[in-house]
Amino acid sequence: MNLLCVLMPAIMLGLAGCSSGGAETMRAERVTEATKIADVVNNPAFGDYGRMIFPLNEYYYSGDTLGTLRLTWYSYINPSRTVDVINYMLDEVHEGRKIFYPIYPDDDPRAKSTGLFFFRGNRGAKFAVCNAGGGFVYVGAIHDSFPHALELSRRGYNAFALIYRPGYETACEDLARAIAFIHDNAAELGVDAEGYSLWGGSAGARMSAWLGAYGTESFGEKSYPRPSAVIMQYTGLNDVTGNEPPTYACVGTSDRIASYRSMRSYVDRIKANGTDAMIEIFTGLPHGFGLGEGTIAEGWLNNAVKFWEKHQ
Repeated sequence: MNLLCVLMPAIMLGLAGCSSGGAETMRAERVTEATKIADVVNNPAFGDYGRMIFPLNEYYYSGDTLGTLRLTWYSYINPSRTVDVINYMLDEVHEGRKIFYPIYPDDDPRAKSTGLFFFRGNRGAKFAVCNAGGGFVYVGAIHDSFPHALELSRRGYNAFALIYRPGYETACEDLARAIAFIHDNAAELGVDAEGYSLWGGSAGARMSAWLGAYGTESFGEKSYPRPSAVIMQYTGLNDVTGNEPPTYACVGTSDRIASYRSMRSYVDRIKANGTDAMIEIFTGLPHGFGLGEGTIAEGWLNNAVKFWEKHQ
């Protein structure tokens, strides 16, 4: 009897076992609301940057699983969205795609607490940089920028979520560096560097507005093109320079940190200078509602994308 015929059943059984094991491995990689935050941070798939997925300062979040995660100053944290973001990241890594880019050299101390998470859209599409808030003391990316970036990527846009150093000045310096990095590496990243947008919530909204008005040259970089639009959520920024890009804003009436009246006045003054601007005000919503899923604000991101597209 042919030796191959003798061995074939064993070979096929072995292959089936490998296939089954592979499937189990892939299933094991999927996270759920019961997955511990520590297991995500220490997942080998994420390497050294796993610690940046959640706030580096543990004082500003609580809960030990994805389903129990809470962030200081934030509301309407959606556990299923948190799980969606992490599983997307794992899928990208398993497909061999790079999802994290340092913006400073490895030997630069700033590299330890900064970087860009890349949520890919269509190659050659325009890009957005999303900046989470956190009172300039931490970065609430898991709720305030990762979900936004993921949704933009699903609409075909390339989106980056910035992890920056706490502090007004350092945060803006890191955003300026990120803008410079993306422009300098646009071909490698596969993005269209023209007509980009800056997005942000709370402190991240201030960063986006400041870079839009003052430019990268005001924060330690050479001059790069300014954004075609700024998309900002729930921030108490009041200063209007007259150099603001077209600006979309949204906020809730029950926000005790960022007054909706103040934001409406800010938008009105931008419009008075001849620049397009709009605001959506959501009755009853508090600070930090993120995508607003399951609330009166759900769908605001669609309106923000249309506003950006109008000005590309």
